[in-house]
Amino acid sequence: MIRSIGCSFFLLSFFLTAGVAQDSIPATGISGVYEVVLGTHQAGPAIRYFGEFGFRVTDSARLSAEQAEKLYQVPVGAIVYRLQNGNIDSHGLLRIIVWDRLLGPGVGYAVPETVGQRLSVMLTKDIIRITDVYQLLQSRQEKWLPTVPVFDDPLRVNVGSETGFYKRPVGVRENAVYGEFFNHVFFQRYGYTIPGYGTIDPASPLQTSEFTHHDFCIRVDSMRQLMYLQTAFGLKAERLPVIDSDKNKGPKATFLMPDGYAHYYQGFVSPNNICGKLKFFMAVRGDKPDASARQRLGEAGITMHTFYTPRLQYVHELVTRHGLRPTGIEKNEFGELSFVVKGPEGATWQLIDKKMTQHRPTSTLTTLFTND
Repeated sequence: MIRSIGCSFFLLSFFLTAGVAQDSIPATGISGVYEVVLGTHQAGPAIRYFGEFGFRVTDSARLSAEQAEKLYQVPVGAIVYRLQNGNIDSHGLLRIIVWDRLLGPGVGYAVPETVGQRLSVMLTKDIIRITDVYQLLQSRQEKWLPTVPVFDDPLRVNVGSETGFYKRPVGVRENAVYGEFFNHVFFQRYGYTIPGYGTIDPASPLQTSEFTHHDFCIRVDSMRQLMYLQTAFGLKAERLPVIDSDKNKGPKATFLMPDGYAHYYQGFVSPNNICGKLKFFMAVRGDKPDASARQRLGEAGITMHTFYTPRLQYVHELVTRHGLRPTGIEKNEFGELSFVVKGPEGATWQLIDKKMTQHRPTSTLTTLFTND
């Protein structure tokens, strides 16, 4: 059991974060995470790589150095590509910014849960095949670190039940793949499905979905610093916060938790989309390196996430009222009214003006058991 004055303080802060009354959360109309934004210096390899996961280019634009300075405080020009997985355009997209000159290497190839690290999560039909591929690359001395896929029961439906050959266990097998320019988490469901939470296009070579949720490794003075996600963005705390330790099989394997290590976990979800969730992790026992200075636009790797909202001006006013410092509302490289703001936990967001998408997101979580 973790007991200390510091941990008790943070636990209180967690409950204050999760305890914002639902009727006090503003109706911003915000989406789930719309895009993962990746910085790189080469377009071809990045586009080809993500094509294997089912992503295709749907738009592109040239960003001048003057525009980049105004929008992102990066005095370097770029070519920008927007990629979509299958027909899902409501969440889980990818934006690749190919900078004319990178400001730095980003967080890069780092140990799991390095502060500033970001991971993007996809549903797959065959996690073993994906792991085999990355293990081969690792054996050739390429900078990929795949963890061993582990089966877990996050729904807690197998406890005390008579599972076996005829009533097969329900659960998820998941793993992480840590890389130099991108960090993945893959998961495969067994015995159930959640409509609207991960859609695998048949044309996806590796049989993977759009990005379903997003992990952030952070260090803050108090988890109350995440409250703006509810009170300014209009997201909902997923549930009461939890502590994962080396006793939790799934997190231990995915994050390569050493013995004696533990972290806080807090999730947030849009009231308008069950997909595109945010998951924040902060170590409470066991030190991790801090690369947060490299977590900024203009560097390599995942450096920003975007949302869209039909009430952009309102969200801009809320963000300003909460003491954050958003940029002015300007047209981004795709001609969309938007602004950028950085949270106190180090995450950078772009909020985009958008009324609707072709794909209708799912707002109600429904679990369907399949016994497959």
